[in-house]
Amino acid sequence: MTSAPENRSAKGKVYPSAQAALKGIADGASVLVAGFAGCGIPEKLLRGLAETGVTGLTLICQGTWVPEPDTFGVADLVANGQVKKMVSPLPFHPKHGGPVKELWESGKLELEVVPQGVLAERLRAGGAGIGGVFLPTGARTRFTEGKELRPFDGKEHVLEFALKADFAVLRAKGADTLGNLEYQGAGRNWNPTMAMAAATVVAEVDQVHEPGGIDPEVVITQAIFIDRLVLAD
Repeated sequence: MTSAPENRSAKGKVYPSAQAALKGIADGASVLVAGFAGCGIPEKLLRGLAETGVTGLTLICQGTWVPEPDTFGVADLVANGQVKKMVSPLPFHPKHGGPVKELWESGKLELEVVPQGVLAERLRAGGAGIGGVFLPTGARTRFTEGKELRPFDGKEHVLEFALKADFAVLRAKGADTLGNLEYQGAGRNWNPTMAMAAATVVAEVDQVHEPGGIDPEVVITQAIFIDRLVLAD
């Protein structure tokens, strides 16, 4: 396993700190945040994002959940006033609204609630270079007002546009220095799709191996999609 270099420059794709790995992010950026039901959150990168002080962010993620003690998550960025909009299937836990619910109800945070499958397909389309996809979810409901409808096999489908972002922050079990990623458990939920749908992709990993140090049979996200790596604490 390699360790982060002592200087402030990157060693290949491996960066010495979260802030260094997030260089170039600006106010108003859109960011994909991996994690599912509170698991597999790129906590170090989220802390680094907080330290950059950027504001007006649009965060696209599965949602916010009741945090474990001493953890840092999406809700903390919202509480900091750094987030303008969230696109999510579950922006806040129904029993524990927290800062997301409070700021939304006060008009200080915009929420776009998207069904989980629709969000996944929009991201997949963005990563594949497709302009949009027709999906049956929500046809003829208030959530699809103003959207194009077309029938396929006798069933109405809604046009959902592709979704891409400026940055993606991911969490993986391991990587090699080229950027090939392996995941563990729930890590495979959003990471592979988000890795393909952002201009700059940063992955927080437990271990960094030399090329050949990961069995190619367990590589899920290929190096071509990963721009930067940082070791988790």
